[in-house]
Amino acid sequence: MVSLQGRPLYHPTVHELPPDERPRERLERLGPGSLQSAELLAIILGSGVRGENVIEVSARLLRELGGLAGLMSAELPQLVAQHGVGRARAMQLKAALELGRRVYTLAGHPRPQITEPADAATLLMADLAYAKQEQLCVLCLNNKHQVVHQELVYQGTVSRSQVRAAEVFRPAVVRTCPAIIVAHNHPSGDPTPSPEDVEATEQLRLAGELLDIELVDHIVIGEHRFVSLKEQRLGFQ
Repeated sequence: MVSLQGRPLYHPTVHELPPDERPRERLERLGPGSLQSAELLAIILGSGVRGENVIEVSARLLRELGGLAGLMSAELPQLVAQHGVGRARAMQLKAALELGRRVYTLAGHPRPQITEPADAATLLMADLAYAKQEQLCVLCLNNKHQVVHQELVYQGTVSRSQVRAAEVFRPAVVRTCPAIIVAHNHPSGDPTPSPEDVEATEQLRLAGELLDIELVDHIVIGEHRFVSLKEQRLGFQ
């Protein structure tokens, strides 16, 4: 990658970042739960490649493979072929993911339950925060607001004129779920809701009333931040 002047753009390594931005230091100080998925992945990978530090490599992997679910389902040859991974790192990733899967299975982990907007944002942050295009996801909830299903229903500009209520509510209708949460990202990193976001929320809320499916919230996700339109009373009047 080069600048407009023809000089290579400089990418700081993780060691050159301020201490409070380095994944290992953040984990030590704040605990693993405070790190984004790309940061946790960066700790496993260890180092980046020319033109990308390890956090950028990790974010790219999550973006190109479809988040943690895509990373989990990727076959070893697919991981090996990813730029910046290779055979040894691919096996490290598969081993770490398998350990996580076994712990999850042994614990008999229940379905995630949404009790506040932060629960939904945490669940979706890894998939949406680093996407280069706007993506709209739907969380289908049961009567206890446990997540029954998660589905990506739109990719591209999310606005009132382009979001069809039928597409958004279809996953919940098929599974007879009484409630949904809608979430989409702002690739700019700023989660401030736009007027179009508010209009789309109002449209979906009214459609949900007709279908007898509650729109619990609409969450906008940015870089390490999110906004709940329900909390802001935008589109939920």
